[in-house]
Amino acid sequence: MKEFDYNKAVAELEKIAARVEDPATGLDEIERLIKQSDELIGRCREYLRTVRQTTEAL
Repeated sequence: MKEFDYNKAVAELEKIAARVEDPATGLDEIERLIKQSDELIGRCREYLRTVRQTTEAL
């Protein structure tokens, strides 16, 4: 399993936001982008939870 890169995920979320806000983006693509962002947000939350637990254990 590839290690999660939080910074890359946030950068990808920013790209997705820009594409969703672009009036030229079609509804089908917006739906796909929203699903992709939901997955990335979930992984970011999981990563941050893990980091918090790790630092609290120190």
